[in-house]
Amino acid sequence: MTAEPFLTDAGPFAEAERAAVYRAIHTRRDVRSQFTDRPINDATLLRLLTAAHHAPSVGLSQPWNFIVIRSEAVKLRAQTAFAKANAEAQAMFPEDRRALYSSLKLEGILTAPISLCVTCDHSRGGPVVLGRTHQPQMDVYSTVCAVQNLMLAARAEGIGVGWVSIFDPADMQQLLDLPNHVSAVAWLCLGHVDALYSEPELQAKGWAQRVPLADLVFAERWGRRA
Repeated sequence: MTAEPFLTDAGPFAEAERAAVYRAIHTRRDVRSQFTDRPINDATLLRLLTAAHHAPSVGLSQPWNFIVIRSEAVKLRAQTAFAKANAEAQAMFPEDRRALYSSLKLEGILTAPISLCVTCDHSRGGPVVLGRTHQPQMDVYSTVCAVQNLMLAARAEGIGVGWVSIFDPADMQQLLDLPNHVSAVAWLCLGHVDALYSEPELQAKGWAQRVPLADLVFAERWGRRA
């Protein structure tokens, strides 16, 4: 029997390789304030973007683009947009949470050497895309997979990543001259870090706690404990 073309070995990684993957997953942190001023060299940035570009995507549509931002002027405009949205966000929380909210450092736009906007092109792949026929939002989910790939690769490289989500999407469209068929999915702050929190920062500062896995796993249908 002729072997199926294009197939490769699917066996488990060696123990040390497997441990490295899980270490990246378990020690990844959203970085806000620990950035150093050391520049990220182009070779490292290219490795991170390559890792992101190897994410799975529905219909192999690869809907992402990566806008690399080093300009202090652009960062300053992004910081202004964040500050406006952050003030609006603070008012949405109950009064007893607002003081803690205002004490949290929720972005590192001006301190990280590089900002990276990961976008989703909703037209990528044409009007009908395999896998999006019934769930058109799968292009955004695919783009988020690219973000996660980049975050894990960055952890392995000693690069901190902070995802800034407190923006009005219209401000991002204008700031980056995005066409109507493209959405900004993630504004990421990238920079070298010398230390990371041993647990998620929001957990360390009392905002939220990780939910036990046992509370989240069901068997066969919603609500049936595994």
